[in-house]
Amino acid sequence: MFVLGSVLVCRAEVASTQAVDISPRIGIIEVFGAGKISGQKIRAAIGANPGDALPPSEATEDRINKVPGVLASRLVAVCCASGGKMILYVGIEERDEPHLEFHPTPTGEVKLPDFIYDDYLSLLETVEGSIRGNNADEDFTNGYSLMADPYARVFQKGFIPEVEGNLLLLDQVLRQSSDPEQRAAAAYLMQYGPRGVRKSKFIVDALQYALRDQEDVVRKNALRALHAVYVGGKLHPEQEVVIEPTWLVELLNSVVWSDRRSAAQELVNLTEDRNQDTLNLIRERALSAILDMARWQTLDHALPAFILAGRIAGMDEKEIKDDWSNNDREAVLSELSGKKKHRK
Repeated sequence: MFVLGSVLVCRAEVASTQAVDISPRIGIIEVFGAGKISGQKIRAAIGANPGDALPPSEATEDRINKVPGVLASRLVAVCCASGGKMILYVGIEERDEPHLEFHPTPTGEVKLPDFIYDDYLSLLETVEGSIRGNNADEDFTNGYSLMADPYARVFQKGFIPEVEGNLLLLDQVLRQSSDPEQRAAAAYLMQYGPRGVRKSKFIVDALQYALRDQEDVVRKNALRALHAVYVGGKLHPEQEVVIEPTWLVELLNSVVWSDRRSAAQELVNLTEDRNQDTLNLIRERALSAILDMARWQTLDHALPAFILAGRIAGMDEKEIKDDWSNNDREAVLSELSGKKKHRK
């Protein structure tokens, strides 16, 4: 009887658990890119509010795209708002606003050697475990990622000779392969290529080409690799790593949250020396995007754009830090947008 009773209790507990709605919930909705279109119309098309379950992406994007003036939209849920709820980012591209021109989808059959691609897939599996185990810190001082997780590092160190012997093939895959997963792998692996003035330029050119790939995952891996190459180049000036800001600035106008977020982070690095040409380019091509992002409610997501806004406004780093610490973002942002606000 005791055993039977235990089984019945377990079944009852399972049934009770299954009856509970454990679907992810919305904590915050952030709409970006909608300057002319009413935010109210966009939110009505989303059809969900904070506290609701996450809406289906494709159906929601279809509704948003029918709002007059919307050219394209993209939804992504990012962790985490208060209470473990999700942040729903809704990117909007309006008609007659900056538009990203991506490369045509390649049609070639070229692919990576199986042993390199298999090692890349094994690394991805290892990284998933590293994230769950809070062991995903990365060292970029050599110009490529080395994770704290010792199992991940084995694969990453193995990429160095593998990539050196296949660098030209990686470039071909990145530019010509019809398989987006192959291109994504090539973009990630490029950072492990050999350095030297010519080879550094070759790697950077390939990665900057990949910033205009049609697929999000390729651009994301290219941005990660480019960051590693940049950090290594700062520490090893003899490599003469030079990253052009043009496509990073253009990605600030993307409907894809990860494009905007990663591009802003990298542009913070590129403008540490207050390069006025780069800051002017951001002002000219992506000021409204910077203002949008700097107002995001999630502070670590908003900070890179706010730093860029402060630098565009001519503020020194202490002023930027003080306004951020005092939660006085609007003192900077309203000034840049032409809506004056007195500082506290």
